[in-house]
Amino acid sequence: MDVHEYQAKELLAKFGVAVPKGSVAYSPDQAVYAATELGGSHWAVKAQIHAGARGKAGGVKLCRTYHDVRKITEDLIGKRLVTSQTGPEGKLVQRVYIEVADKFKSEFYLSFVLDRKTERINVIASKHGGMEIEEVAKSDPSSIIQIVVEPAFGLQPFQARELAFQLGLNLKQVSRAVQTILGAYRAFRDLDATMVEINPLVLMEDDRILALDAKMSFDDNALFRRPLVADMRDTSQEDPREAQAAQHNLNYVGLDGEIGCIVNGAGLAMATMDMIKFAGGNPANFLDVGGGASPDRVAAAFRLVLSDARVKAVLVNIFAGINRCDWVAQGVVQAYREVDMKLPLIVRLAGTHVDEGNAIIASSGIPIITANTLSEAAKKAVEAAA
Repeated sequence: MDVHEYQAKELLAKFGVAVPKGSVAYSPDQAVYAATELGGSHWAVKAQIHAGARGKAGGVKLCRTYHDVRKITEDLIGKRLVTSQTGPEGKLVQRVYIEVADKFKSEFYLSFVLDRKTERINVIASKHGGMEIEEVAKSDPSSIIQIVVEPAFGLQPFQARELAFQLGLNLKQVSRAVQTILGAYRAFRDLDATMVEINPLVLMEDDRILALDAKMSFDDNALFRRPLVADMRDTSQEDPREAQAAQHNLNYVGLDGEIGCIVNGAGLAMATMDMIKFAGGNPANFLDVGGGASPDRVAAAFRLVLSDARVKAVLVNIFAGINRCDWVAQGVVQAYREVDMKLPLIVRLAGTHVDEGNAIIASSGIPIITANTLSEAAKKAVEAAA
């Protein structure tokens, strides 16, 4: 789960990370009021969407007058902002963040990411702030600083000091940078984050260290114990199909193919997608209904897959262990009748209560294409979608 910049800063501030003064606004009037309350003579108006590269796309503007604040807010709110990370459809701007824009001396890059291969937290930093880290890695790979955090000990103060010195900070600045680095690490650890990125981290004229921009992502599976984070979820910034899937405890990822997939088990879902590609087709989604799929849950999966207008055929591939083929078959029949399905439907069942499941499908009177093996099912799905 991602959060907006202003929400990430709110969380980081709770862990001692210094951030500029700012306020969120949902209208031009609120934006002007926020600027007057914040004081100062320069403000940044920042579009709040779940994507980076906003500045390059015109989503971050500097203002010197209240009139500018109002005008830019009017231009941004209600607009679909397209960046290099949103795809061509962009993301809808529903709020902006008004922030005091004071001068700074230099900017840095700082992030904490979960490396799943090593099962460690990696700290990545660079003197080149304000740039995407991929660009920095290409243009000046020697400037990338990395620290691997041992989970038994956590990030130690001496590691944070070494990192700050490598960024070129002096003794006075280092002590403030250490507070920021350790605070960001604690936020990562204590909130079950998978990524914390501060870019840029800036050195102000008075030697303060501020997080000028911040992004945070969190482990969805841990949200039940992080109500503060869970309450920050903005489903309008997510794929509506994925948000709908979450309501039914379905694991769904939308793709750009033409064959909808309903499968139980992540590994089998990946294998199904591979077989569809091998047969010459393209999967429209990854959808894992899980190990205890009831008929209602399977029906919900059908409605979700069929909400994609690009789908030309649906493949149901169930290998039942904990699950039961007769439950799935009931769900397939129920969904087919409820949604008045017109697309070809291919079903392959195997495992627990497979005979009962096949009998339900055979007696339903529905024109379902059946298959005995995964390769056969994938081939029939590609042919039906052609």
